[in-house]
Amino acid sequence: MPSDSPAFAPPRVNVRRIDGGGLILTSPQPLEPYERCLGDLLERWADAAPARIFLTERGPEGDLREISYGEARGAARALAAGLLELGVSAARPLVLLSDNDIDHALLQLAAMHAGVPAVPVSPAYSLLSQDLAKLRYILGLVEPSAVFAADGAVFARALDASAEVAGDRPPRVLVSRNPPPGALRVGELRAVAPGEASERAFRAVTPDTIAKILFTSGSTGAPKGVLNTQRMLCSNQQAIAQLWPLLAERPPIVVDWLPWSHTFGGNHNFNMVLRHGGTLHIDGGKPAPGLIQRSVQRLRDASPTLYFNVPRGFDVLLPFLEEDAALRDAFFRELDLLFYAAAALPNNLWDRLEAVSRLARGRPVPMISAWGATETAPMVTSVHYLLDRAGNIGLPAPGCELKLAPDGGKLELRVRGPNVTPGYFKIDAGAGAFDEEGFYRTGDAGRLADPDDPARGIVFDGRLAENFKLSSGTWVSVGELRVGIVTAGAPVVQDAVITGHDRDWIGALIFPSAAGCARVAGGDGRPLGELVRDAAVRCHVAGALAAHGRQGAGTSGRVARALLLEEPPSIDAGEITDKGYINQRVVLDRRAAAVARLHAEAPDAEVIVVGGA
Repeated sequence: MPSDSPAFAPPRVNVRRIDGGGLILTSPQPLEPYERCLGDLLERWADAAPARIFLTERGPEGDLREISYGEARGAARALAAGLLELGVSAARPLVLLSDNDIDHALLQLAAMHAGVPAVPVSPAYSLLSQDLAKLRYILGLVEPSAVFAADGAVFARALDASAEVAGDRPPRVLVSRNPPPGALRVGELRAVAPGEASERAFRAVTPDTIAKILFTSGSTGAPKGVLNTQRMLCSNQQAIAQLWPLLAERPPIVVDWLPWSHTFGGNHNFNMVLRHGGTLHIDGGKPAPGLIQRSVQRLRDASPTLYFNVPRGFDVLLPFLEEDAALRDAFFRELDLLFYAAAALPNNLWDRLEAVSRLARGRPVPMISAWGATETAPMVTSVHYLLDRAGNIGLPAPGCELKLAPDGGKLELRVRGPNVTPGYFKIDAGAGAFDEEGFYRTGDAGRLADPDDPARGIVFDGRLAENFKLSSGTWVSVGELRVGIVTAGAPVVQDAVITGHDRDWIGALIFPSAAGCARVAGGDGRPLGELVRDAAVRCHVAGALAAHGRQGAGTSGRVARALLLEEPPSIDAGEITDKGYINQRVVLDRRAAAVARLHAEAPDAEVIVVGGA
């Protein structure tokens, strides 16, 4: 049964002040010993609970597939031997192109068992991209000896690209179904008998062995392959275990869609389940029309004890929880925690989550968060205490040193510890990646929630590169303002990009929610282009922004004009990641004409001029 008060480590922090007004924060709890590698965790649970279900998934036809810890170990050992026979190595790793599924998980575990890197690549680069430019760049850089895609037909274009990029050294193609000519089914590779070579490779794995290469979104240039060592992954899970003792009370049950090509789903969530011998129900859905229904079905299948999502995911799931009592009861029945990350959670979503939690349980389920980066495996700070509002990202985890270094009127968050990457694949990290003391420079800003009581945690203070000054010299905190606009403009405003650098006032480019616009306009069925011009929708946005501006934030917090965008953010152009995070800088560059319209001396009729701002 769920706990009324989840077991957390006490919120404590050591604070050391440094020259220039900065701080260094550390946990008073030392980091305890951790495993040599993730493979040792699989071995542990295969010995301790071989019949316990590790992974489940719904297949293309809706059939349920399950695999136990004992079966997973056997498959990983066999696949490791097969990968080595195919020539997979540290120099020519294994690339995985498709979404989360059991074969994908087993191949990653097998690669790590064999001591070679797994390289999961965002499926969006293969399926949503028109030119496959990012995929081709990654394939050219990695030079894989094998490429996996669950469905050879669905990923045919990407598999063809992998052969074209490789030239006379094409990678071996692995698929689960619909194999193209010359491809090998994963089931055939599993038939390889584990031998001395693969077991010798497993014994040779050290904490410094590269386990994964995770590519950043490439929103400000070419994607960078972040080296993830076994030390990074295992030390991070040990730190989480020390801060969340509740994980030892019962094996976690997780229903999760978050992609394994990103550190949140692939490192934080997957590895947490493995670390504690839990069960991961792989969600084949996504927070998108036509796909969210799959997520809803998975939540009917299994009641999670922990639920992880990004704000966009909660936004899309909430209407189902609000309208379906049976789903709501299944979702909250065993739930200990709701966890959000990747972007700040708007307060309207916080309130709605609390409301549905009260309907199901009579009280709010605790909502918590954390903060980190692909380069930190990922967790640096963790909330291990109860919150009453979003924005707090917690306190440093055991083993992490967190420096708050003055930078342009903000405090940049910089990290040093066993969970920090040694660098990037085949790319020099550059002089700016680490400071003179070896702290990784994240580019994120933070501040103490209460300077007189540091144990109350750190508040995320936006991206340094996103903040700007108005012509008056006043700084605009983009992250804080964006969350305020999204909250005030619900349900119409799905996301917003802030404008006004070196100008007299602030503008907002708004990505609208089609469903929210239809609700305000009084009916579905019309295209988004019509809905954004509807008088009720425009009036709603103008009123919401005016009310937000009257809250006393001054010119740095008041939006004077807004423009509702018809074209959704482009993943090809780097405007959005497949987790739904908007890149402010890229949108501003790509939509410079829209910014000019916003700030024109005489705005056109589609620009919303906000009264009261």
